[in-house]
Amino acid sequence: MQDIAFLPIGPEIVLLGAALAVLMVAVTLDLGHRMWAAISFTALALAILLSWAQWIRVDDVGPQLNYGGEGVRTASMVVMDHFSALAGIVVFVVAALALLGAWPLVESLERRGAEFVALALLSIAGLHTMAAANNLILLFIGLETASISLYVIAGIVREQPNSDEAAMKYFLLGSFASAIFLYGVALVFAGTGATSIYGGGVEDFVNGNLLNLLVNGREGVLMAGIALLVVGLGFKVSAAPFHQWAPDVYQGAAGGAVGLMAAGAKVAGFAAIARVLAGAFPLAVDIWAPSVAAVAALSVVLGTALAIAQSDLKRMLAYSGVAHAGFMLTALVGAKAGVPAMWFYLSTYAFQLLGAFTIAAAVSGPRTGASALDEYRGLAARSPVLAATMGVMMLSLAGLPFTAGFVGKVGVFAAAVEAGFLWLAVVGLVTAVAGLFFYIRVIVLMYFQQPVLAEGPGTATAAPEPSDHQRIVLGVAVAVSIGFGLVPWPLLNLVQHALPL
Repeated sequence: MQDIAFLPIGPEIVLLGAALAVLMVAVTLDLGHRMWAAISFTALALAILLSWAQWIRVDDVGPQLNYGGEGVRTASMVVMDHFSALAGIVVFVVAALALLGAWPLVESLERRGAEFVALALLSIAGLHTMAAANNLILLFIGLETASISLYVIAGIVREQPNSDEAAMKYFLLGSFASAIFLYGVALVFAGTGATSIYGGGVEDFVNGNLLNLLVNGREGVLMAGIALLVVGLGFKVSAAPFHQWAPDVYQGAAGGAVGLMAAGAKVAGFAAIARVLAGAFPLAVDIWAPSVAAVAALSVVLGTALAIAQSDLKRMLAYSGVAHAGFMLTALVGAKAGVPAMWFYLSTYAFQLLGAFTIAAAVSGPRTGASALDEYRGLAARSPVLAATMGVMMLSLAGLPFTAGFVGKVGVFAAAVEAGFLWLAVVGLVTAVAGLFFYIRVIVLMYFQQPVLAEGPGTATAAPEPSDHQRIVLGVAVAVSIGFGLVPWPLLNLVQHALPL
């Protein structure tokens, strides 16, 4: 036991313990949702502090791959570096805010709310494991831990038929994507003889034997493996053409649950993609970058085109998420040089997405799936705070100046140009301009349209009011969107250090 370092896996230990504690408290003591909140948010706060401690530890002694001895690079299952530490900070902060925004749903679920909280904590632990994994098998375990929990969360509201449909679609397509990812792991092992990324693993083998791979014909096996890994992870980040699940799942799942499913999965998925591509195969960038560029271009074009045609806010955000996935992949064509741009874009986009889905839950109700755009007609007159906040989210998602979205888009386009993919930057710029239509349309509906006639809570003529928990989420989302748009340098300087080994 003395040779085991607990700091790299500290967040996972805390979150798993908290999930167990929530279930035990709910079953044996029946203390109610206040105790669940105390346990879960304390655990998430500790996880954030442990991730920050990891960052400081890496500053002091450097990245760690070997925890049991000194001076030996071994194929440890977990890597602790600035990349995994930043991923933890972002994932846990986003997850805490997502759970805070979902708390009205937790309260409405009554005793089953404990199941939701426990599943959320388990999924968060799996998401961080994906970013910290130094072995493709462990990455797969983290992927499945997060995915299985999210499948259940998608259908947590049993009386909603659309919720059951969302869970079933998510489960079936997600299982298929996981099988593809696992087959990719097998092919990478066949091509390199390793499943570890660093420490005598895939990275060392490829970097030292790339010419040998080309000569002996094993390049095809390895590249097929990389392609299947990207397909499996591309499903999680809803990049085209692996995005078909996202609109139906986002629309069908309970409004309070979508924030975690969308924002949290995006952060972990892109952290895993960057770790695999830029970390394990940096010298093979000329081989995989054109394919990633093609997926990025398809994502931004298809996502933008389909988002324009939507009449439901959640579906629109799902298709715009496909386009945003393409923007982040645009940065990754530059391999490690593009990772900082990806991190800035990803970190700020997660808060914007979380803010938008929190508003959808406030307007349409935490248990409701659909969120028709008609419900936002005249929202400025009915709820000025929600309308103003949604306006900020839409402007930042659109990438207009003085918002974090603008800085993020400039960064990813610059990374693509520096990597020699000028055409991809041009495609991204054109689609970003086209995407202004559906973001501005929401603002027009809120400020320049009269509400449709309807009655009852959560409908278009009601005056929706966010809960106190949701107000905190919206305040943080606005602060991030505007703050890092006006003063981006603190985050830009931070992400420059968050590179995979």
